[in-house]
Amino acid sequence: MAGTALADVAPRRVYGTVVVVGGGCYGSYYVRQLQRASERGAVRIARLVVVDRDPRCAVAVRRDEAAGLRPELRVAAWHDFFDGYLREAGEADAIVPSPLMPHLFLHWMARRARERQPGRQIEIVAPGAVEGVPWQREGDAARYVSFAEWMCPVNCIEPARCPHTRAERTWSLPVALRRVPPRATTGAPVGRGREWDAAALLHCTHRAYGVGMIDAADVLAADALVRDVSAHGAVRVLVGSVSHCHGALGIIALG
Repeated sequence: MAGTALADVAPRRVYGTVVVVGGGCYGSYYVRQLQRASERGAVRIARLVVVDRDPRCAVAVRRDEAAGLRPELRVAAWHDFFDGYLREAGEADAIVPSPLMPHLFLHWMARRARERQPGRQIEIVAPGAVEGVPWQREGDAARYVSFAEWMCPVNCIEPARCPHTRAERTWSLPVALRRVPPRATTGAPVGRGREWDAAALLHCTHRAYGVGMIDAADVLAADALVRDVSAHGAVRVLVGSVSHCHGALGIIALG
């Protein structure tokens, strides 16, 4: 994978609502960075929302100090929040994921599928190992993967030249996953790397000041993909929340 093929398009600079997942150490850092980016004209954000179950989280404690872009705290469990928010998300909205959050969008899409077809057998399963990705772990019915076998800084923007290796970044999870042929085109059995019939990849990309985001419109489009491909029979859909280097993968299996 040549480095020139991995370059991201220029990030969007104007947003409606930006949702930060978590108000602790990571979330409060992202809020400060977005406030600085807003003050200096790097981004324009109409509304900044932070979601945390703790009404005394770090963002809540420091919120009164904020000038300019002031965060709104929503005290809720992440799953509960997204069940409501994503039904009304705008085209210009974006989500800042937490490095330690579970595979929230996978579980949201599975709940949506169950709402649409309450009598259908629908389950979440972790995919098998992804060839060529050096670090992999299973947990929470998902597979967590990374091209980095080292500790990355929270503000890494995954540039074309890796700050750790000091060489060209020749890897990208979205590219690697798209190179795995889906089961529908190969006829290969489950368990040999051909485990899904369609893939919905939500790519978290750097937007400003070390903050990565996933567009809410991409999450809604992924949910529509699950709806459409499952309309005519049994299907397995890979859902991946991924950056170039790291990702959470899960399969929604619809019987």
